[in-house]
Amino acid sequence: MDRYTELRSFVLVAEKGSFAAAALVEQVTPVVMGRRLDALEGRLGVKLMHRSTRGLHLTELGERFLEQARQLLKDFDDVESAITAGRNTVRGHLVVSAPAAFGRRHVAPHGPTFQALYPDLKLSFNLTDSVVDLVREGYDMSIRIGEVIDPNYVAVRLAGNRRVVCGTPAYFERHGVPRTLDDLAHHNCLAFNLQGGQQRGWSFLQDGKMVAVKVSGNLDCNDGELLYSWVKQGLGIGWRSTWEIEGELKRGELVTVLDDFAAPAYAIQAVYPQQRYLPAKVRVFMDYLKRIYAEPGYWER
Repeated sequence: MDRYTELRSFVLVAEKGSFAAAALVEQVTPVVMGRRLDALEGRLGVKLMHRSTRGLHLTELGERFLEQARQLLKDFDDVESAITAGRNTVRGHLVVSAPAAFGRRHVAPHGPTFQALYPDLKLSFNLTDSVVDLVREGYDMSIRIGEVIDPNYVAVRLAGNRRVVCGTPAYFERHGVPRTLDDLAHHNCLAFNLQGGQQRGWSFLQDGKMVAVKVSGNLDCNDGELLYSWVKQGLGIGWRSTWEIEGELKRGELVTVLDDFAAPAYAIQAVYPQQRYLPAKVRVFMDYLKRIYAEPGYWER
């Protein structure tokens, strides 16, 4: 039996004047209340209350202990209230990780306005395409694009996204429009490179199954922003996310091809470690980004 329960039961019995009345408040039986008082007296090694058929009355030590017990319960409740209030107050230091290009365009730019709403909050961003260990590296949350399978994390959808093959109208006028996945072999595909210069396949949905198509081109790099720039210059075609090119598509500066083979949409997500109480700073920042991303025309701007 925990000490808090014993103290609370003692105070209730003393204030109500009977075990039965106190038991009604606690929604237990009078016998249970009696056992709690017995346990408290046994642990303290003193008699706090005399019980007889005529009623209850506190001993001298019981009178003194009653005031101390009331103060202890109040202190406990005050501490608990302070912690609860802290969960609902946006303050402290929020450390966020995000993919480099996405973070530069769609996360960090919203930081100053958010921080102005909560002046007691400090914001730190780490923009990297590496997958960080949130707990070991001390991050409160991360923005991730695509599936999150780590059972130790919670993922909250912020917006939808899909990848498409795109290029400039001028490029397709010069080189033709690919109609099948095999046609990609005849195009200059600007792709991410990996260690050893090996290029990652582009993913498509063909005959109901996901397939990866190896592509090649005369330029590759490990920076998405540079690939995006090359595609806009008409140097080749790219496999880009709609969060990156929606404006160019709307204005006709880029066009998509092979849309019949496009992989299903996936989510842009906020990810944070499993925890019993989610800090307000994390919850409020996630909600803030979600509202911004849901604004009509946001991705086209």
